[in-house]
Amino acid sequence: MHDIGKIGVEDSVLRKPDKLSPEEYEHIQQHVRIGHRILQDLKKRDNVLPMILYHHEAWDGSGYPDRLPAEQIPLGARIVAVADAFDAMSSDRPYRKGMPMEKIESILRAGAGRQWDPQVIDAFFQAKDDILEIVRRERQEIPPAWLPGSTSVPIARECL
Repeated sequence: MHDIGKIGVEDSVLRKPDKLSPEEYEHIQQHVRIGHRILQDLKKRDNVLPMILYHHEAWDGSGYPDRLPAEQIPLGARIVAVADAFDAMSSDRPYRKGMPMEKIESILRAGAGRQWDPQVIDAFFQAKDDILEIVRRERQEIPPAWLPGSTSVPIARECL
C-alpha cells in the first residue's frame, strides 16, 4: 500500500529500462503525495498515512518529500523504507535483475545512519532469516488468483 500513489505516475516512467532523467525522477517522487491524497479519507488511517507519505525520507535528512531527518521520520515509515529498499534490490526490475544477497547486505549496512535508521537496519539483520523465508514463500512462481491468465511472478533466485 505504501506505493499506491504510483498509479498516478506515468507508465513510461515506471517501466523505463534506463536511468531516469531528473524530470522523471521528480515526477516519480510525487507518488508519496499522490498515495497520501488517495488514502486520506480512509477511516483508521492515522497509522498508515505517515508511512505512505514519508517512506522515502532519509535518516540524514536528504530524502523526500519533506527532507525530514532521523527521529522526525515516523517509525513506521523508517521500517517501510528498509522493507521497500530490500524488496527493490532483491526483485527483478525492467532495468536490472535482482541483486545478490551479499550486495544487498553491503548496501544496507553502508546506508545505516545515512539513508536508513541504524536501529531498523539492526532489526532487519536480526530478522533476516525469517524475512528471507517469507520472501521465498511469497515469490513462489504462482500466478496471483485475482489476475486471470496472469503469468508467474518473477523472482531473483540468487537473492534467496
